[in-house]
Amino acid sequence: MGDETPRNLKEMLSEAKDTSELMVDLAYAALYYNAPDIAEELVRLEEHLNELTFDMRALCLVAARSHRDAEQMAGVLQVVGAVEKIGNAAVDIGKIVTRRLGIPAGLIADLSQADEIVTRIRVREGSEADSRSLEALQLPTESGMRVIGIRRGIEWIYDPGGDLVVVADDVLFLRGSPDGIPGARELCGAPEWEQPAFDPDEDLTDLGRAIDVLVEMKNVSEASVGLAYSALLFRDRGLAAEVCRLEDRMDEMREQLELWTLRAAADRIDPRPLRGLLHLGVASESIGDAAMEMVWIIEEDEDIHPVFALSLDESDETVMRVGVGPGSRADGVSLKELGVELETGVYLLALRRGGRWIYHPRGSTRLEAGDELIGVGPPEGLPLIMELCGDEGLLNQVEEGVHG
Repeated sequence: MGDETPRNLKEMLSEAKDTSELMVDLAYAALYYNAPDIAEELVRLEEHLNELTFDMRALCLVAARSHRDAEQMAGVLQVVGAVEKIGNAAVDIGKIVTRRLGIPAGLIADLSQADEIVTRIRVREGSEADSRSLEALQLPTESGMRVIGIRRGIEWIYDPGGDLVVVADDVLFLRGSPDGIPGARELCGAPEWEQPAFDPDEDLTDLGRAIDVLVEMKNVSEASVGLAYSALLFRDRGLAAEVCRLEDRMDEMREQLELWTLRAAADRIDPRPLRGLLHLGVASESIGDAAMEMVWIIEEDEDIHPVFALSLDESDETVMRVGVGPGSRADGVSLKELGVELETGVYLLALRRGGRWIYHPRGSTRLEAGDELIGVGPPEGLPLIMELCGDEGLLNQVEEGVHG
């Protein structure tokens, strides 16, 4: 992330989106590693995000010279407010660590099983990653994980570019599928990953049920944000409706979380460590609420300013829509067999089949010709997933929508 504030609205929106998502990733990393230093970095990132959102609001007011301009800028302001809310929720997650609200060990083990996780790896001297650029390492397509930040000594490098050269003792923070961790660690010369101990019997307790609900809330809230950006990019009312449905589901899960946490508190001598669970539930729900605020523009059929598509095109993660072609490698193959995330670095958000959206398709889902996939991932993952699915038509439509 550069030190200079972007000069135009497109760049500001793109940077604000990336910053808010980075903050959520680092917040969960701080939680997972119980690292106050990472949580404290969120405060600096929040200041940067606040400056961006203030400048964007000022620019929107200056740019509104007619009633139509004002309507379109109102939509931009709606998204700006939602992005700001996501950043605030990330800071709230970090406070669980800095204020020592407490997190049960079982949650840490369960977080390692989330759909996407953030892991940190120190680069060893003489490893394959030592003294090579990120572009040369191709981590997103080789391991399904993307470097979101690097700690070099006491300095932080956020959203590093492909030309950045990794050196020994750099600590890489990567986001992606847990299945990609072993490959990434091997590349950096790190010892084999030891997954936190998981007690299946704990799932049957009140605390275990609360933890399961909380991990699902994390998955749903983050997917909701990706679907909201997709709805804006493709002007898709079906995706917008799915985001609202997921927000309703988040409300139900929040109620379940409170119930199981309170019941667990009755069985503990000291219930104070459970405060973190409730705090995390509120933050996760806030992220889901922010996603719903974004798609309000679609639901009300308001004009969408073209700056949205342009800013998403410049974002670190590309929103992509891909169709499964007949006879392609994906046709008739399950997502687990296809290994989309590990092969392409693309995280699948939803699948549309027969006019119906399926949120977060599981590994056992078998793709069929005519399916449409919505995913997010690095730009270099787009041609790879297109090759798997064998449908150039939808790729052309996406490019026309973004660049037209």
